[in-house]
Amino acid sequence: MNETLKRSISGAVYVILLIASILFSTESFFILFGVFLLIATVEFCNLVHIHKVIPFLLAAATYLLFYKITIATTGVLYQLRFNNTFDLIVLSVTLFVFLKCIHFLFDSKTVKIDSFSKYIYLIGYIILPFVIMTKIPFGINGYNPKILISIFVLIWTNDSFAYIVGKSIGKTKLFERISPKKTIEGFIGGVVFCVIASYLISKYYIQIAEGKIFIWIIIAVIVGVFGTIGDLIESKFKRFAGVKDSGKIMPGHGGVLDRLDSVIFVAPIVFLFYQILNYVS
Repeated sequence: MNETLKRSISGAVYVILLIASILFSTESFFILFGVFLLIATVEFCNLVHIHKVIPFLLAAATYLLFYKITIATTGVLYQLRFNNTFDLIVLSVTLFVFLKCIHFLFDSKTVKIDSFSKYIYLIGYIILPFVIMTKIPFGINGYNPKILISIFVLIWTNDSFAYIVGKSIGKTKLFERISPKKTIEGFIGGVVFCVIASYLISKYYIQIAEGKIFIWIIIAVIVGVFGTIGDLIESKFKRFAGVKDSGKIMPGHGGVLDRLDSVIFVAPIVFLFYQILNYVS
């Protein structure tokens, strides 16, 4: 099969499956992202060369625990009190590991990742971001699939236009040591078009009040900046492993980590932004 056709079919199946599962029900949403987490865990274990059994069980147990907590806490007051503490712990650990990931990205001296760090990355870079990702569609009014779908659309917009602008006018390398094809012009172009898409999405799809559209403009900038960082960090892990893709589950696209590397880094920052907004309001 032609490589372009294979890539197009694979990408279409992924997008349809993702959107359909998010829209269909909370159960299908949790199931799909649970499967994504387990596959991403196996792929990460392959990248950093650790045995898969314990990480697989750890990822499954953490995800199931979170699912039970989400389903069980139906009382509004109890849910708010319990989940705020839980959210703070999960978010704090994740952000700490993200700082470690950013240090790893810029550190040109590291030639080996020690065993302890591998498990720290597994928990804070893979498992907990998936937990946070599944919290994003749940707000005051319950499950709102439009929020997560919009974030994915923004990520796809950023990736697509960063590539188009970079290929058209890109000259200045963004981070040549890790990703030779990325350019500063492409990065800026991706953010600009992401902001435009975010304005249209917030106004016509989510249909929020005109005075609150700035919230989604900020989310677009978060997607553009931290989505790019997430992509670069995954590229660094792949360079350490000496592989082009994290897996082969999606023909022409690689693995689950290759498709979700941006949202893994974006989701916790967006969730942090949510918490700041809630605190301020």
